Amino acid sequence: MISYIKGTLEAKNLDNVIIDVGGIGYKIFMSVKSMNTLGDMGKEVKIYTYMRVREDDISLYGFCTNEELKMFEQLLGVSGVGAKLALSILSNISPSSFALAIITDDINTIKSLPGIGAKSAQRIILELKDKMKTQDAIETEFIPTKIEIKDDKTKDAIDALQVLGYAKKDIDSVISHIDVTGLSVEDIIKQGLKHLGM
Repeated sequence: MISYIKGTLEAKNLDNVIIDVGGIGYKIFMSVKSMNTLGDMGKEVKIYTYMRVREDDISLYGFCTNEELKMFEQLLGVSGVGAKLALSILSNISPSSFALAIITDDINTIKSLPGIGAKSAQRIILELKDKMKTQDAIETEFIPTKIEIKDDKTKDAIDALQVLGYAKKDIDSVISHIDVTGLSVEDIIKQGLKHLGM
């Protein structure tokens, strides 16, 4: 598995970039949002990667942040969501906004994304929330909760970070060190992502 690629940005195409690493050009599929943050040609860049291996294809998918990578992996776990659709979703919504839409059952935000209809939006919300509950049940059985949840905003932020695929024990550890006073749910999520992505 290739965790990340660091090299020179050689080309930007419609849905991919070419990164030169020691004379070898890696074609990496990326969201429009990620490609726009890479900067100019000839610049050294670091891209987190997901390698998809199929019978007739090996492809690399790239992300500028760990949270984008986590969101991509979570989306691939939803039935009917392939890599192209997952990248399209990433091009149009941030991981924190996406996670917040999932935990608040905001079907309108999800179905407003390109390629997502009402049924697909419902399925994405349902499957990701079910996965979060399953993970929560497993962790609760083996690891007692270590922090006291102070309010609904903090609970929502913790749920949202779980939607993005982070382990509850890691989230609890990070949230316990964040001063959530006066922060919105999305701000708490963003603060959590900063520390979890390190």
